[in-house]
Amino acid sequence: MIGDILMACLAVLLGILGIIGSILPAVPGPPLSWLGMLVMYLHFDGCISPQKLWLWLGITVAVTIIDFIVPAKITKFTGGSKAAVWGSTIGMILGIIFTPIGMILGGLIGAFVAEYNWGSKDGLNSTTAALGAFLGFLVGTGLKLFTAVWMITIIIAAI
Repeated sequence: MIGDILMACLAVLLGILGIIGSILPAVPGPPLSWLGMLVMYLHFDGCISPQKLWLWLGITVAVTIIDFIVPAKITKFTGGSKAAVWGSTIGMILGIIFTPIGMILGGLIGAFVAEYNWGSKDGLNSTTAALGAFLGFLVGTGLKLFTAVWMITIIIAAI
């Protein structure tokens, strides 16, 4: 009984950490949520089917890979360089202190400053690249967040 409660709490905690990790850079959001599903599968017989667990593992891997590819592709499409991607990431990390507006502004300002100083772009092209880098971040984050929220919904429904 106590063990069941602890395992259910662990699964929900992993799901919550997955949601948080979907927003914060460098924290593996969907993989943490999937671990929550794995806890439910291993501890509670029949609450999550093996097929569903494998399906969500595939989705988790795909979303994680896409999150590495999409921001760079969108940044490159808008004329940005790796400097814009790095500047956006560093700006968002520094902006966490003033969440959520700080993350948004930090990402935009960081991408602009990096592109302007190290990407050899003028003001207008640096702005376009910064917006592209930030849009790439939003697409990747949105996809991770959607996936993590869906998985915690499955975890809670299985309890």
